[in-house]
Amino acid sequence: MPDGSYYRIVRHYEDCLARHNEGAAAVDWSSDESARIRYDVMLGLVRQKDRATTLLDFGCGLGALKDHIDERGFRSILYAGLDLSPKFAEAARARHPDVRIYCHDVLEDDSDLPQFDYVVMNGIFTRRHDLTTAEMQTYFEKLATRVFSFARIGIAFNVMSSCVDWESESLFHPSHGELSRFICKSLSRHFVLRNDYGLFETTCYVYRHLEET
Repeated sequence: MPDGSYYRIVRHYEDCLARHNEGAAAVDWSSDESARIRYDVMLGLVRQKDRATTLLDFGCGLGALKDHIDERGFRSILYAGLDLSPKFAEAARARHPDVRIYCHDVLEDDSDLPQFDYVVMNGIFTRRHDLTTAEMQTYFEKLATRVFSFARIGIAFNVMSSCVDWESESLFHPSHGELSRFICKSLSRHFVLRNDYGLFETTCYVYRHLEET
């Protein structure tokens, strides 16, 4: 894919931030209700929420997942955020001054992040904007592989579901077979595909190991 072509997607979201400033619309989601559903599904990655756990919200936007974690009372989850966009990182830091918010392009920066127990990537791979499907597939595979290296236990990410009546030209709809082949080959054979939460998406949980009993 052309170097930095994914920044065109970033600029789309920065335009949404400039227009809306806050709320679900600032990250181009249709409603606060759908955002809450996504947050709950992402947190489903965490196997034991009553134990001290570190979590990186990769592509954190305004850091709204932190608010949701607090509302749910998951006090054992130690949250940190990361966003590629300096504008979103600045806004997230303003909303959460006591939270560590990173601003890195992990595909380009040499700066290594610390490891976290879990990394969630909510909305990073749902929109391909004007990238070709092949360009988006390459970006998805490179970034998911890179981010998995920061996770001690596992990662979660969502894509648009391929189990739909129609597919949008600006969204990313890989098939379940394509997802499974990539995950097994490049990440781990311990994974879950979720298509059960009422939105036109598939969320993937990818774990390094089987759950300990």
